[in-house]
Amino acid sequence: MNSQDLKAAREALQHSDCLLITAGAGMGVDSGLPDFRGPEGFWNAYPPYRKLGFGFMEMANPERFVDAPELGWGFYGHRLNLYRKTEPHPGFQKLLAFEQTRPMKGFVFTSNVDGHFQRSGFNQVVECHGSILHLQCFRDCNGKIWPDDDLEIEVDPETMRAISPLPKCADCGGLARPAILMFGDWGWNPKRTTLQELAFESWLDSNRDSRLVILEFGAGTGIPTVRYQSEQVVSACPNATLVRINPREPDVPSITGDRCLSLSCGALEAIEALGL
Repeated sequence: MNSQDLKAAREALQHSDCLLITAGAGMGVDSGLPDFRGPEGFWNAYPPYRKLGFGFMEMANPERFVDAPELGWGFYGHRLNLYRKTEPHPGFQKLLAFEQTRPMKGFVFTSNVDGHFQRSGFNQVVECHGSILHLQCFRDCNGKIWPDDDLEIEVDPETMRAISPLPKCADCGGLARPAILMFGDWGWNPKRTTLQELAFESWLDSNRDSRLVILEFGAGTGIPTVRYQSEQVVSACPNATLVRINPREPDVPSITGDRCLSLSCGALEAIEALGL
């Protein structure tokens, strides 16, 4: 970990007016969630998919709900059960406590679909890829998104297929699906995320000239949505500082000079090192 960048990040946080947390999959690793880095990492977590020849992109795909709904819901049902039983690591609470001390509070922008930020008490969140805790009609017959609080999915651990009955749309009786943006997904209903984004844009407009610190956790280059968001904000806000926290891909852009800092470590280690 770069000691100079760590010192600069601490000072920026100490004098900050508000906090933007941007987070990718690496944020959940310290909670015990699997890291699907490359096909081997995915297959180590889900051995049955190796036999089928399906990687993460093939499973996180609406086509599975067409050709094999039990397989599609087996994958997402397992993830839903895993996220529900996993406790967010202590870093979430440390971040929330610090955010609450800032005059203009903060916002979260995450590609994670597990709902762990809201579960930890954050109430201003953009889930740019949707939420596994919500459902929509697969055909989007009604434009509705609804919470899946009462949904229970039983998954056969040998085949990773969901055991019927599968979730259904209350209006048309057809298959329901997670309200998540998948790969090659033209059927995702973005309405809920759009409302979150509008609230975020309003907050950001109000704080564009504030001393804003962006803490980016575990956002890789494979799907760079979160990294791009962090870089766009630090470029657009003249008094913002970006702290990129990533053990494998900590590189920062040079366009903003010393306003981009890099900590090569995991999320919880960084939170503790920053004294939050």
